[in-house]
Amino acid sequence: MTEYDSYGTNAHTTSELVRLVTDLLEVTFTGRESDYRGAYDIADSARGCIEIQPNAIPGDDGQHDLYVPEHPSVQVLLLTATPSPDPALHRRLSSIEGLGHLGHEAL
Repeated sequence: MTEYDSYGTNAHTTSELVRLVTDLLEVTFTGRESDYRGAYDIADSARGCIEIQPNAIPGDDGQHDLYVPEHPSVQVLLLTATPSPDPALHRRLSSIEGLGHLGHEAL
């Protein structure tokens, strides 16, 4: 089973959030580009995967779509995928001022 958590912020840009999470968790992010998701940053670690991206992603019609439409006001997303629940990771990410937990899903 994989645990997925989503966080969001309007207080930080994607690059600011990458820097904050890098310092907090001592992970290394790599920039990626996707036709579906646009530009995003990803870090793989022993804990799992962390991705940071804008909520607005390029749409097929030239307009931006929302990656997480349930939260239209959120500008920047942080997404985690861990092999099991990780309360310590959740506590550390929740310590970032302006970053809020949006949801959890286990698949």
